[in-house]
Amino acid sequence: MVKEVKFLRKQADKAERMAQSANEPEITRNYLSMARGFRTQAEILKAKKQLKKKKRSISDQ
Repeated sequence: MVKEVKFLRKQADKAERMAQSANEPEITRNYLSMARGFRTQAEILKAKKQLKKKKRSISDQ
């Protein structure tokens, strides 16, 4: 799961760099939208992992 989160964050970084180098506003917006999507997916995966971890620690008690 951590690898997936890290991968998605790297993809977001790449999309942001591409947005900075794009010459057309529409392409820039598309790359920034992709970056937001990647970051959102990463945060969702991270939250799910933390929730599983929390549930496991509660059931171990």
